[in-house]
Amino acid sequence: MKQPEVPVVAPADTEPHQQHGYASNKDAYLRRLKRIEGQVRGIARMVEEDKYCIDILTQVAAVTKALHAVSLGLVEEHIGHCVVGAASEPDAELRAEAIDFKVKEATDAIGRLLR
Repeated sequence: MKQPEVPVVAPADTEPHQQHGYASNKDAYLRRLKRIEGQVRGIARMVEEDKYCIDILTQVAAVTKALHAVSLGLVEEHIGHCVVGAASEPDAELRAEAIDFKVKEATDAIGRLLR
């Protein structure tokens, strides 16, 4: 049985005037990521200072939760912007392919988050 052809769609970052779904919240994402970066540095400092392992694990859990929150926000932005944008493609055949591609991107990303 012949495999269906996968549409060739350029990654969003190669499209010159493509605005990403998270663009309107970019500053908030950057603030959160900088806070997480500081937390990770704090964990490294705890290890250097031979802090109690459970205290370190507690901080690792906090960073993990914070990263999951960022990830879920980005997935939501992708669906709300990129998938919905693909659904507005005027050509019906291209629209179906674009939607399938964007949904697969989201599904693959969610799969990577769950591993």
